[in-house]
Amino acid sequence: QVQLVESGGDLVQPGGSLRLSCAASGSMFSMYVMSWYRQAPGKQRELVASIASGGRADYVDSVKGRFTISRDNAKNTAYLQMNSLKPEDTAVYYCSASFSLRRYWGQGTQVTVSS
Repeated sequence: QVQLVESGGDLVQPGGSLRLSCAASGSMFSMYVMSWYRQAPGKQRELVASIASGGRADYVDSVKGRFTISRDNAKNTAYLQMNSLKPEDTAVYYCSASFSLRRYWGQGTQVTVSS
């Protein structure tokens, strides 16, 4: 069982920045594909960004050029740097780890973009 703990969510003004962190338990972190999902009220959960064990990153079109996903295998931590935030980025952001057909989820962290 992998435990994931997100942090870094906050209330921020449009155009602002936040960095989310996801700390994982266990010794196999470097093998996981790490992803960030988000779910806005009344909407389905959507994949925002993912990073493979080798470091290749992919993004949903709506965040390309604004968000950056990264990982520090020595710290068992994944990050999501979010810049130029927009009100439509408001959501609960979830960290996910996947490996060998198994997927684990964190509890989520709230990001609110509002003036």
